[in-house]
Amino acid sequence: MTIDLLPPDTGMATVSLKVGNLDAMARYYTDALGLERLAGPDGDDRAGLYLGRGSTPLVHLSPAAGLRLPAPTEAGLFHTALLFGSRADLAATVATAARHPQSRFVGSADHLVSEAFYFADPEGNGIELYFDKPRTTWQWTGTGPSRSVVMDNVALPPAQYLTDHLTESAAGGLREAGAGVGHVHLQVGDIDTAQAFYVDTLGFERTAGWHGQALFVSAGGYHHHMAMNVWNSRGAGPRQDTLGLGEVLITVPAAGDVDALADRLRFAGIERHSTGLELRFRDPWNNSIRVAVGAPPAGIAQTPHRLAQ
Repeated sequence: MTIDLLPPDTGMATVSLKVGNLDAMARYYTDALGLERLAGPDGDDRAGLYLGRGSTPLVHLSPAAGLRLPAPTEAGLFHTALLFGSRADLAATVATAARHPQSRFVGSADHLVSEAFYFADPEGNGIELYFDKPRTTWQWTGTGPSRSVVMDNVALPPAQYLTDHLTESAAGGLREAGAGVGHVHLQVGDIDTAQAFYVDTLGFERTAGWHGQALFVSAGGYHHHMAMNVWNSRGAGPRQDTLGLGEVLITVPAAGDVDALADRLRFAGIERHSTGLELRFRDPWNNSIRVAVGAPPAGIAQTPHRLAQ
């Protein structure tokens, strides 16, 4: 079976979160991660806040007081991964996040393709802060549909990393340093269903698996734009309306790419809404996905191999 693929210039964009305490969450993302309030794509959003670096919105906080926090075993967001253009910029943000009293440090790892540090925000949403190693150093095994990027979890001591890479200029220019949404990692109920939806229907390419417990997918040969795991959520059904993930935004270069995806969704019997420039639908776990025409944020999330030094 031939699978129609998403275009190579597909990228990840703003992740929307439903939050119980908008003011507290906004303070966390600005103070701990060095994000700034931005106008939304269509002007200011009175119902929430867009936060980002430079002119790139990374996170949209949507007030949803009254909704409950999701249980750890429910489907939804595992983490939003913010990609930085240099190790110094990453180290500066990691240092700021680690000092924040409402940050919960979850861990760190050298994944061979990237260097990553993990935190949780005050409402439990996972955050990855990472830097990509040069793409020329990534290793791949197999060919065709069996081709996989080699990733691992190698120890990455945070204190040593900061000693090696944190600079005074990066710490002082925290808010000026660019960042992008590099990938989004979800909790799902089962991996086979995730592959059928995100690979066979949407058109991502499978880039790696993890002992039947996780799936990594991408467009254009990136290590992964999205991932799904069952580490906490095996057997989970569709999400209810809770705090946490509101929407995942994926960008494609042209309206024809939106139309092609709409055709694939229609053929698969998946409910969707299209305006021609954007397409909205839900995955098997009721996660809201929006695919829209738009240029990827310059230089960070879509071409990390050009920045990695």
